[in-house]
Amino acid sequence: MPPTPLRQRRAAALALWRLRASMLAFEWDAEWGLDRTAVDELFRSAVSAPDEQSDGRYRRAVAELSRAPLFDSEVDDPDVRELVQLETLVRLLAFGEALAEPAEDQSEDQADDQADDQVEFIVEGPRDLAHYVDQCVEASFYGHPSQDAHRQYLAALPAPVRSHGLGYFASRNLAVEHGCVETLPTLPAADGLLDTPAGRDLIARCEDFGAELAATLKWLGTTGH
Repeated sequence: MPPTPLRQRRAAALALWRLRASMLAFEWDAEWGLDRTAVDELFRSAVSAPDEQSDGRYRRAVAELSRAPLFDSEVDDPDVRELVQLETLVRLLAFGEALAEPAEDQSEDQADDQADDQVEFIVEGPRDLAHYVDQCVEASFYGHPSQDAHRQYLAALPAPVRSHGLGYFASRNLAVEHGCVETLPTLPAADGLLDTPAGRDLIARCEDFGAELAATLKWLGTTGH
């Protein structure tokens, strides 16, 4: 992802992976016209070895995805799950934009700033969406089936995370994000995130978070909030 530094690229890829389950665990509206294989390819290319080959696969998958009818229309009144999925799609496309070569009329500094903005936008995705889901759970007329476990988790958080005063999913995302940030500098530069035990451990942490978020989206859809 030139000129974006490798560590930022991987942080963005892991942020996307935390939203992967919410994207792929459900059937999509047929009118969206999305190809599941193309969407999954975006996630997998994002965490693969950082080279021209994987970047090319990502750009091709983005081009294929962008032809879906969804991108020529608007989704009226999306529910909680659909909103999370739509916001995830926007960030998958942003990752592709960060992979693109700078425009001819762009200076190197402009290209750097644009890529940095795209990466930050992607990393903020699970933060914002986790907070949104927390708000939906809090506003629900029903008690979350894991609410006691959620309270225990929040009570046991270390001070740096607990001091933010976030809800369960926002706190969990922040804890996973911090763990990723601490580990990323130790990973070999040439390998994909799935190619080393440490990288696979980060993927697993993101998958655990994503699976729990997806389960709560299913619960919200079942209860109607």
